[in-house]
Amino acid sequence: MEYNNLSTQQKSQISVNQDQPSGEPINPFIFSGTPNDNEDSSQPMENVKQVGSITQVEPVKDICFISIIGEIEGHSSLPPQSKTTKYEHIIPLIIGAEMDPEIKGVLLLINTMGGDVEAGLAISELVSSITKPTVSIVLGGGHSIGTALAVSAVHSFIAPTGTMTIHPIRTSGLVIGVPQTFRYFQKMQERITNFIVLNSNVDRQALLDYMYDTDEIANDVGTVLNAEEVVNIGLIDEIGGFSKAMKKLRELIDKMER
Repeated sequence: MEYNNLSTQQKSQISVNQDQPSGEPINPFIFSGTPNDNEDSSQPMENVKQVGSITQVEPVKDICFISIIGEIEGHSSLPPQSKTTKYEHIIPLIIGAEMDPEIKGVLLLINTMGGDVEAGLAISELVSSITKPTVSIVLGGGHSIGTALAVSAVHSFIAPTGTMTIHPIRTSGLVIGVPQTFRYFQKMQERITNFIVLNSNVDRQALLDYMYDTDEIANDVGTVLNAEEVVNIGLIDEIGGFSKAMKKLRELIDKMER
């Protein structure tokens, strides 16, 4: 059969086969095969769109990285445009890290505005109760119930530009104006305060003073603390970035294994 009589598809196939040396592995990013075979070639481009690179970086296998970002979503779903962390997703990750023999430590990456109090407290209690070494790092902000999440780890860090907002709990929507509602808020606040005091070096009275300060936040009650301030009052252990957090986690793992 003459070359001129071949179809365009057949000519393309012959050209590719001639250019490809025998025995050399096929480059997945170069067109080869029939159009049906080439349908999967769009997958590398999807990787570029999703993670910004062709090859995805795989983290170390013995450390479980858990990101707590945006707003913590509890029993009620937040609007779809909100960046959320769902506690029903985080809790299985923590349990899996505790039960997996290959996981030696957990690193919490925190940048949250707060959110559902009971959901955040549930995650915090779970982190503080596992036997694997845990380290937390506040990268941008650890506000509201994010304070409890930050102190739930064995050792906590905050980035030099990180901040934390301490304020009493609040609610939105219908509130029944009876004494029982006020006592409920008191008990809920007591749960959070007790957890923070037990899992950090902060003085209880100092924490309450910052929490109920009326001069630090416009139109609100509470205090915004920068990295140096939260370390000075004993709320967070150290100022540091990701490398310091990883180094500390490795030290805790080595100590546990010895």
